[in-house]
Amino acid sequence: MKILSFRYNDILSFGPKVKKEEAVWDVLAIQESLQVLPSYAKTIVEGMTNGYEFVEQTRKLVRAAQELEDPSQFKRDFKEIEWLAPIPRTTKNIICIGKNYDEHAKEMGSEHAPEDIMVFTKAPTAIAADEQTLSVHADVTSQLDYEGELAVVIAKKGKNIPKNLAFDYVFGYTIANDITARDLQSKHKQFFLGKSLDGSCPMGPYLVTKDEIPNPQNLTVVTKVNDEVRQNGTTRDMMHSVEDLIVDISRLVTLEPGDVILTGTPAGVGLGMNPPQYLKSGDVVKVSIEGIGTLVNRFE
Repeated sequence: MKILSFRYNDILSFGPKVKKEEAVWDVLAIQESLQVLPSYAKTIVEGMTNGYEFVEQTRKLVRAAQELEDPSQFKRDFKEIEWLAPIPRTTKNIICIGKNYDEHAKEMGSEHAPEDIMVFTKAPTAIAADEQTLSVHADVTSQLDYEGELAVVIAKKGKNIPKNLAFDYVFGYTIANDITARDLQSKHKQFFLGKSLDGSCPMGPYLVTKDEIPNPQNLTVVTKVNDEVRQNGTTRDMMHSVEDLIVDISRLVTLEPGDVILTGTPAGVGLGMNPPQYLKSGDVVKVSIEGIGTLVNRFE
């Protein structure tokens, strides 16, 4: 199931994409109008704590609408909605993994990817949506860079998660662009400020449930800037797999519903080019991951 978050008539909602249509089912409106279920989650994060039951409840709501004489009353055309990030606001910082692809580690000046995971975070205020126009923040940086990544969305609370149960804690996957101000990153000798500018973590367009992506270690990740391919990698090349990341992070930090883990970026970032190619006003960045879709943002 491909789920998206959106705003329609100033009301925050979510729902699955309508198959073969450029529209979304407004499941909150369906439930409010038809009272199909005894109760239903008000947000994606609330719902995902129920795991696959939430997916089944959502399908039941869609089926109820489809049986109506006029099901279109609960469809929202993509042109009528304001797209939001699948998780519009995380409850804590976005968890990010650095240098998780060996070739990217090398282009950043390391001999190899680190043996242990490199973790940093981005502020929740950095979250942005698909098709949202983003600032190049020319007043504070001249080295804004892109990093296309697979993002993992956590479904339930967990600490010290064993590897054989790691996927039990995953709700699904989305696309993220870990936008980075390289000069600020260098100036402050740490990652948080250079990684947390407003709009520096666009995510989307969809949150795809894990049943549709049974193997997250076999996905292509392609980033284009103005239709020029800059990154063309595969999650097979991750030094630390999705399972490993969940295990290692949960040893030290309690994972919670709605937590987002950015799994690292393949080689091909702007800093790694000769000469470096940073984002400028007018650029359009597209990050595509098979099975999820394409995240698109224009910069000005």
